[in-house]
Amino acid sequence: MRKGVVDFITLGCSKNLVDAERVMRQLEAAGWRCVHDPEEPRGEICVINTCGFIGDAKEESVNMILRMAERKKQGKLRKLIVMGCLSERYRAELESELPEVDEYYGKFDFMQLAELLNKDRYAERTRSKDLPLSVGCHVFERKLTTPKHYAYLKISEGCNRFCSYCAIPLITGRHTSRPKEEILDEVRWLVSQGVKELNVIAQDLSSYGLDLVESQKSKDKRHMLPELIDEIAQVPGVEWIRLHYAYPTDFPEGLLDVMAKHANVCKYLDIALQHCTDHMLGLMRRHITRAEQDALIRKIREKVPGICIRTTLLVGHPGETEEDFEELKKWVQEMRFERMGCFAYSDEEGTYANRHYKDDVPQEVKEARAAELMAIQQEISGELMQRFAGRTERVIIDRLEGDYYIGRTQYDSPEVDCEVLISRQPTAFSIQPGEFYPVRITRAEEFDLYGEVDS
Repeated sequence: MRKGVVDFITLGCSKNLVDAERVMRQLEAAGWRCVHDPEEPRGEICVINTCGFIGDAKEESVNMILRMAERKKQGKLRKLIVMGCLSERYRAELESELPEVDEYYGKFDFMQLAELLNKDRYAERTRSKDLPLSVGCHVFERKLTTPKHYAYLKISEGCNRFCSYCAIPLITGRHTSRPKEEILDEVRWLVSQGVKELNVIAQDLSSYGLDLVESQKSKDKRHMLPELIDEIAQVPGVEWIRLHYAYPTDFPEGLLDVMAKHANVCKYLDIALQHCTDHMLGLMRRHITRAEQDALIRKIREKVPGICIRTTLLVGHPGETEEDFEELKKWVQEMRFERMGCFAYSDEEGTYANRHYKDDVPQEVKEARAAELMAIQQEISGELMQRFAGRTERVIIDRLEGDYYIGRTQYDSPEVDCEVLISRQPTAFSIQPGEFYPVRITRAEEFDLYGEVDS
């Protein structure tokens, strides 16, 4: 057990990661040493940042809590703390079932965790509990756990959409945008830390700013996402901006003009579409029709030529028929998305689907449909990737791994998309992680590109 060390284990999405980074920054400013996702936790305190999105994620979180609780029983851990989405929604149940946990925090009160531990730290150092808790850093400052050249930028929390299958609004509550100036201050701070690439994230990018207007009357509502991205793009030092998790209904089309205007706004848009038939879009409560959705995709591609669209689809939702699935397959083949993921429906308690629909698609059918759809996408991806062969792309290098430098184009998000592999064979100059290079693509595969730096 290492005294003065706090191990953070973050499960779930990049939005969770940002929360953990904020807490770690506050703790380190007070003298703690924080280790993120250690291979073998050895700190005196362990903080588990949980996910509660779907069944598998909840199970993973509970198993991690049990594992760390066993370490505590063995005397290898002084204090165990749980925060995040799972404890936001199930705190009472967790407190009853897992009393080994010393403190539970949810999705929005987690900064109290830093206050608690910093009190302990100050008391230990001075034997006095009356010292102020000011630690000299802004609340948005973070201990970056990503490579120093990129970071996630969370611009809002929550969601007002209430899609039938989704538990997120039940966990995070209503959509709440961060003030624009606070976000811009954070951007400038991130740049000062060496960050070049900003991956902008929210549960629903499309709704950014709708809650910031003075009046909530519909005539006074306005989208602020285009304005925000336009101003971020003008901050010196911001090389790439990538947009994650837009919603197709009431999409802020002015954003497309901003994307076309600024070279440092990547031609990349992550927009979850989920399905294509009017029957399923209605059951899913997506508030959009097939015709409207298709028209939006056409407009995106027309206004931002060469854009990479990443989407996510959901199969096996209650009521999905064979006809719905066959139509979905045809649609995927027609749309030819550059990046696509697919998930099988998970029946989550409290959601509209859980309360109003029968989970009538067998699990094996759900999984078979997801696999079939991904097989179609694999073929499409293989064909689309061929267009990169022979081109020279601007690539940022993330890391050196084995015999290759691993990088990405503007069309690829960290950890989830395709990568560019460059042989580490001796060259006339040194390749450095975190730097951009012109790379000539020599070979294209289904999910990866190979290339060499074009001198």
